[in-house]
Amino acid sequence: MIPFNKPYLTGKEAHYLYQAVYSGKISGNGVYTKQCQQFFEEKYGFKKCLLTTSCTDALEMCAILANIQPDDEVIVPSYTFVSTALAFVRQGAKIVFADSEANNPNIDAGKIEALITLRTKAIMPVHYAGIACDMDRIMALSEKYNLLVIEDAAQAVDSFYKNKSLGSIGHLSAFSFHETKNIISGEGGMLVVNDERFIKRAEIIWEKGTNRAEFFRGEVNKYGWVDTGSSFLPSEIVAAFLWAQIEHLENIQNRRKSLWNIYYEGLKPLADKGLFRLPKIPEYATNNAHMFYLVCNSLEERTGLIARLKENGILAVFHYLSLHSSEFYKDRHDGRELPNCDRFADSLVRLPMFYELEEKEVEKIIFLIIDFYKKTMQVL
Repeated sequence: MIPFNKPYLTGKEAHYLYQAVYSGKISGNGVYTKQCQQFFEEKYGFKKCLLTTSCTDALEMCAILANIQPDDEVIVPSYTFVSTALAFVRQGAKIVFADSEANNPNIDAGKIEALITLRTKAIMPVHYAGIACDMDRIMALSEKYNLLVIEDAAQAVDSFYKNKSLGSIGHLSAFSFHETKNIISGEGGMLVVNDERFIKRAEIIWEKGTNRAEFFRGEVNKYGWVDTGSSFLPSEIVAAFLWAQIEHLENIQNRRKSLWNIYYEGLKPLADKGLFRLPKIPEYATNNAHMFYLVCNSLEERTGLIARLKENGILAVFHYLSLHSSEFYKDRHDGRELPNCDRFADSLVRLPMFYELEEKEVEKIIFLIIDFYKKTMQVL
């Protein structure tokens, strides 16, 4: 079986875990935590980075920092993972779902302004598959209506918008290091603060509502409970694992991009015939090869393709279901139809993508996809 994902180990993880364990400091905010945070700040120009136990935690910190109150509105794409919306629902927000672009799962920036009301507090662009949303248009709306922009950059490590790192453009952003991401720590995430006014409070929320971080820097002579918060920071064990991945980031990225290009070149002739659609990378965006997907022409076609690949030992999967029609939120949605995100929910299929995937395995997958359309769809 060729799995959909296989976590990649660089070879240094166990060594750094050993060092962390025997350092005598395995709770959060130690040497490895600081190294990881400093790396991201220096390489990508983030003003302040705070590792978290998950991307969901980072998003929940964003919701607290944004001071979301009951009935505040947050504009969120419907085609995204539940955490994007859930972090704000927990604060009492009303989620206003936005449709995807016609040829890209990202939020349609051209349709956001019509959703803004006097109660709108924030816009949540999600950089699907690590491909940038139209951030100039989104930031222009932020300035025009005095709204916060919170980037869900869970899939977007080492990806860019017009030479700006994704996660560095909005006021706040959140990254994921879940085992399905390009670099991993099993579970894990990171809050990025790009607006100076949120930095001090972010540290307090991160440290269970205390000013403990200031105390250990010698900025205050004692620390106590000064705000809301939770235990958002991970242990040094998580950070040590992540550091081993960070050291190999360039190598990991190059490998994934090479595999992505093999998929694209092998499947492009079928896409050119209109049998399915391949990922579209806008001119303003780079590709970090987080995933490779194709968009079938119907739910039935996708179901058949996934089944055919599985019969041949290949695990391909679909992705998100539309959040606006989810069991939890459908009765609170305003009733608008969001046809583009529904189409992606019904038709998008993700192909295996991981560091140790071999070129011959990618070629086998390509062959089986071509064979499926040739035999089942009676084309070619």
